[in-house]
Amino acid sequence: MLILTGDPPCIIPPEEHPIRIGDIDRDALKILYRLRDAGFSGYLVGGGVRDLYLGKRPKDFDIGTTARPGQLRRIFRNSRTIGRRFRLVQVYFRGGKIIEVSTLRSLSEYDIEGDETKVLPQNNTFGSLEEDAFRRDLTINSLFFEIENSTIIDYVGGVEDLKQGVVRVIGEPERRFLRDPVRILRALRHAARNSFRIEDRSWEAIIRQRDKLTLCPSSRIRDELLRDLRGGASGNWLRLAVESGVFFVLLPCYAELRTDWPAVEGELLTLLGVCDRLHRLPLREEQSIQIPDAMLFGLLMLPWLRRRCALEQAAVGAARAEMLQQLRHALEEALGERFNLKAMIRDEMSTLLGNLPQLLQHGQAESGCPGWLRRKSYFRDCQRFLRLWQEAQGGDEVASELFLVTRKVDYAPLALVEPPSRVSADVPVTAPVSVESRSEQRRNDGRPGRPAYSPQSGGVFGLRRR
Repeated sequence: MLILTGDPPCIIPPEEHPIRIGDIDRDALKILYRLRDAGFSGYLVGGGVRDLYLGKRPKDFDIGTTARPGQLRRIFRNSRTIGRRFRLVQVYFRGGKIIEVSTLRSLSEYDIEGDETKVLPQNNTFGSLEEDAFRRDLTINSLFFEIENSTIIDYVGGVEDLKQGVVRVIGEPERRFLRDPVRILRALRHAARNSFRIEDRSWEAIIRQRDKLTLCPSSRIRDELLRDLRGGASGNWLRLAVESGVFFVLLPCYAELRTDWPAVEGELLTLLGVCDRLHRLPLREEQSIQIPDAMLFGLLMLPWLRRRCALEQAAVGAARAEMLQQLRHALEEALGERFNLKAMIRDEMSTLLGNLPQLLQHGQAESGCPGWLRRKSYFRDCQRFLRLWQEAQGGDEVASELFLVTRKVDYAPLALVEPPSRVSADVPVTAPVSVESRSEQRRNDGRPGRPAYSPQSGGVFGLRRR
């Protein structure tokens, strides 16, 4: 059982930690200062504090506050509320930047006295700073930085674990993994990204509870796996996932290749190593490497598919059609329901993998490829996928420009913009407005506050229209 100690937190003064106000994203600082001016407490929380302490540039700056979602919406006109169970507020800035602000949360009832067999649902209970610290997954993710005195607030020993390079679950690992098995993936991720050691009790609990991952929604597992593949340390993640057995829970199709595992693992490490090199490239703040989901999953599945479908054998006519059909069935079997991949992504994977033999046969020269393939809309993506494959085979490094995306950044004095749901005529909106949201607005006739319904249980708000 996870019990709050009631002990005062450890307060680390600025002279004893490396984080400085100047290291924090200036838009995040704007939010923190505005919360202070409105009479609320605001803290930089979680991964942003962890990464700054380790000398890394955080990808996200999340903020926790004592303000409630409704109060946040009044403070930040450039915001909208998201989330089905726990309401988060997204604050929008020019250039498409989003910073998430959440109200401090308390422990879930399941973490205190819940049924031992239940998986933890997200809760919507607001709480204190201590409660918010103890409901988080890992000690190194449970730190708070406050701007008034530039101090770190530590309730769970996270700073010491950062110093020692240890990943430790807060509370009883067995119970915490049972409540939310996705915490297993997060523990592996942070150990892989930071080259940390997973504390013994947490590691043993991972091995015992790994099969519980099959109880989690497939969309959550998919999103967590994509974060691992894009984190720049997917090779380290693979080693930990294989050693713990988690890899074979996520992708049981690879279990049939255990007899040839050293060769298979070597192929996976070289393929993922290409992605890691690209994702670790030093870039400007407005730049990012974006390898499409279909390519990432394609690389992850390539060693298995090579043996299952004889991918490197170029085929024509009826033989090619048969190979493509076999490829689609294999992808459906391995990934269909397990990761809730959209049919579009599976089709893209089939296209990339199915045309790989043709491109390998004709080499990199575009002129050598068949005319019918050069005229296809997906030809450029197939070429990019080929470059990834060739680097893994010892070829030239893939040019970062093939996957580089630059977002427009406007450093105007006032960087706040309206959220997508509240567009004004004189303010350019960089965040996309979905077709669904527009149609929803038409159905609501502009009336705010009307609840959204889902035809199935577990939908938005969990309600069903009769």
